[in-house]
Amino acid sequence: MAFNVTGDAYDRFMGRYSRVLAPQLADLAGVTAGQRVLDVGSGPGALTAELVARLGDDAVSAAEPSAKFVAALRERLPGVRAEQAAAEALPFGDGEFDAAIAQLVVHFMADPVAGLREMARVTRPGGVVAACVWDHAGERSPIAVFWRAARELDPGARDESELAGAHEGHLAELFREAGIGELEEAVLEVPFGPASFEEWWEPFTLGVGPAGEYVAALDEDARATLRERCRELLPGAPRAVAWAARGVA
Repeated sequence: MAFNVTGDAYDRFMGRYSRVLAPQLADLAGVTAGQRVLDVGSGPGALTAELVARLGDDAVSAAEPSAKFVAALRERLPGVRAEQAAAEALPFGDGEFDAAIAQLVVHFMADPVAGLREMARVTRPGGVVAACVWDHAGERSPIAVFWRAARELDPGARDESELAGAHEGHLAELFREAGIGELEEAVLEVPFGPASFEEWWEPFTLGVGPAGEYVAALDEDARATLRERCRELLPGAPRAVAWAARGVA
């Protein structure tokens, strides 16, 4: 997966939405003062920053497999313990945290059930495991218009609708498979209204994630055709919605 990009590139592509999503996910997880919390798959720190604002940097840790994102996080939030690690192999002790949270990450885990199981392992008994994933299958993500245009022009385009947790109820199924109980599901919404088409389109050219990989593989003419079809579709873009789940370790 193409996340060998700078933290700034990710911020321009998805961070502008994940920063708005972060307080909602933290609320769902019940993050309050006095807790110790782990951000799993932190990226350059959208959710991490929200957790630090609530708890202080010495109460927040982060795990992220991308070296560039870890470097960005350490620069932005130097008081946070940030480890380069995949969700499936977290470098933390059993029951070390009151909550483990994964924002827009489960669908990119190599083994989502193993990743969620690890999140539960490092969470104390009775603590919270929470996660959210865009509703890619329902075409209600900030990049839904992009994939709709791509599929129209290229029926073989592989979008993100089949990724783990991307359709209703699947995230909770993964939690159950991981042995996480007392499940609660929620729908989180993010306002979607870019100031201009160019503001929305330009980040797709930065090589971030599956969409960025797709754009990078196109020749100049195909890229221009895709861009103009997106321009036509963007005014009808739906609100951005994420499926969320929380359970007890």
